[in-house]
Amino acid sequence: MKYLYTILLFGFIALGSSFVAEREGDMLVNSKIIKAYPNPATSYIVFEFDKSVDRSYSLQIYAFYGRKMTELHIIDSKININLDDSYMRGLYIYQLVDQSGKIVESGKFQVNK
Repeated sequence: MKYLYTILLFGFIALGSSFVAEREGDMLVNSKIIKAYPNPATSYIVFEFDKSVDRSYSLQIYAFYGRKMTELHIIDSKININLDDSYMRGLYIYQLVDQSGKIVESGKFQVNK
Protein backbone atom coordinates (compact mmCIF):
# COMPACT_ATOMS: atom_id res chain seq x y z
CA MET A 1 0.00 0.00 0.00
CA LYS A 2 2.86 2.37 0.84
CA TYR A 3 4.37 1.62 -2.57
CA LEU A 4 1.10 2.53 -4.29
CA TYR A 5 0.91 5.88 -2.47
CA THR A 6 4.49 6.65 -3.47
CA ILE A 7 3.75 5.94 -7.14
CA LEU A 8 0.58 8.07 -7.04
CA LEU A 9 2.45 10.91 -5.33
CA PHE A 10 5.19 10.93 -7.98
CA GLY A 11 2.55 10.70 -10.71
CA PHE A 12 0.72 13.78 -9.38
CA ILE A 13 4.00 15.67 -9.03
CA ALA A 14 4.96 14.81 -12.61
CA LEU A 15 1.54 15.83 -13.96
CA GLY A 16 1.46 19.00 -11.88
CA SER A 17 4.91 20.08 -12.98
CA SER A 18 4.02 19.58 -16.65
CA PHE A 19 0.95 21.79 -16.24
CA VAL A 20 3.03 24.48 -14.56
CA ALA A 21 5.62 24.42 -17.34
CA GLU A 22 2.87 24.65 -19.92
CA ARG A 23 1.32 27.62 -18.14
CA GLU A 24 4.67 29.39 -17.97
CA GLY A 25 4.95 28.90 -21.73
CA ASP A 26 1.68 30.82 -22.19
CA MET A 27 3.09 33.87 -20.42
CA LEU A 28 5.70 34.86 -22.95
CA VAL A 29 8.24 37.45 -21.88
CA ASN A 30 8.59 38.77 -25.44
CA SER A 31 4.85 38.85 -26.13
CA LYS A 32 3.86 41.51 -28.67
CA ILE A 33 0.09 41.19 -28.28
CA ILE A 34 -0.79 42.16 -24.73
CA LYS A 35 -4.56 41.68 -24.88
CA ALA A 36 -7.30 40.55 -27.23
CA TYR A 37 -10.69 41.35 -25.72
CA PRO A 38 -13.57 40.75 -25.27
CA ASN A 39 -13.25 37.02 -25.73
CA PRO A 40 -15.76 35.72 -26.72
CA ALA A 41 -16.52 38.70 -28.95
CA THR A 42 -19.93 39.66 -30.32
CA SER A 43 -19.68 42.82 -32.44
CA TYR A 44 -16.04 43.92 -32.10
CA ILE A 45 -12.65 42.81 -30.79
CA VAL A 46 -9.77 44.96 -29.57
CA PHE A 47 -6.09 44.04 -29.89
CA GLU A 48 -3.58 45.85 -27.70
CA PHE A 49 0.07 45.63 -28.66
CA ASP A 50 3.27 46.13 -26.73
CA LYS A 51 4.72 49.57 -27.43
CA SER A 52 7.85 47.91 -28.86
CA VAL A 53 5.92 46.16 -31.65
CA ASP A 54 7.42 46.82 -35.08
CA ARG A 55 5.16 49.03 -37.23
CA SER A 56 5.96 46.90 -40.28
CA TYR A 57 4.02 43.96 -38.75
CA SER A 58 0.51 43.11 -39.83
CA LEU A 59 -2.34 41.45 -37.97
CA GLN A 60 -4.10 38.69 -39.89
CA ILE A 61 -7.33 37.03 -38.82
CA TYR A 62 -8.41 33.66 -40.21
CA ALA A 63 -11.61 31.70 -39.80
CA PHE A 64 -10.92 28.32 -38.21
CA TYR A 65 -11.33 26.58 -41.57
CA GLY A 66 -8.55 28.74 -43.11
CA ARG A 67 -10.26 31.66 -44.88
CA LYS A 68 -8.46 34.97 -44.37
CA MET A 69 -10.97 37.42 -42.89
CA THR A 70 -8.91 40.54 -42.19
CA GLU A 71 -5.38 41.88 -42.62
CA LEU A 72 -4.37 45.17 -41.04
CA HIS A 73 -1.00 46.87 -40.74
CA ILE A 74 -0.04 47.90 -37.22
CA ILE A 75 -0.21 51.67 -37.03
CA ASP A 76 -1.19 52.12 -33.38
CA SER A 77 -0.82 50.29 -30.08
CA LYS A 78 -4.54 49.46 -30.11
CA ILE A 79 -6.68 48.17 -32.98
CA ASN A 80 -10.47 47.86 -32.81
CA ILE A 81 -11.97 45.50 -35.40
CA ASN A 82 -15.70 45.57 -36.08
CA LEU A 83 -17.02 42.07 -36.64
CA ASP A 84 -19.42 42.48 -39.55
CA ASP A 85 -21.80 39.86 -40.93
CA SER A 86 -18.95 37.90 -42.52
CA TYR A 87 -17.83 36.94 -39.01
CA MET A 88 -20.13 34.09 -38.12
CA ARG A 89 -20.28 32.32 -34.78
CA GLY A 90 -17.13 30.26 -34.32
CA LEU A 91 -13.41 30.14 -33.61
CA TYR A 92 -10.93 32.52 -35.27
CA ILE A 93 -7.13 32.55 -35.34
CA TYR A 94 -5.09 35.75 -35.27
CA GLN A 95 -1.47 36.02 -36.34
CA LEU A 96 1.03 38.82 -35.97
CA VAL A 97 3.20 38.57 -39.09
CA ASP A 98 6.44 40.36 -40.02
CA GLN A 99 7.33 41.71 -43.50
CA SER A 100 8.86 38.44 -44.63
CA GLY A 101 5.69 36.50 -43.73
CA LYS A 102 7.08 34.89 -40.59
CA ILE A 103 4.52 34.45 -37.80
CA VAL A 104 5.74 36.39 -34.77
CA GLU A 105 2.82 35.49 -32.51
CA SER A 106 -0.58 33.84 -32.80
CA GLY A 107 -3.66 33.12 -30.75
CA LYS A 108 -7.37 32.51 -31.00
CA PHE A 109 -10.65 34.10 -30.09
CA GLN A 110 -14.29 33.12 -30.31
CA VAL A 111 -17.21 34.97 -31.86
CA ASN A 112 -20.68 34.50 -30.39
CA LYS A 113 -23.47 36.12 -32.39
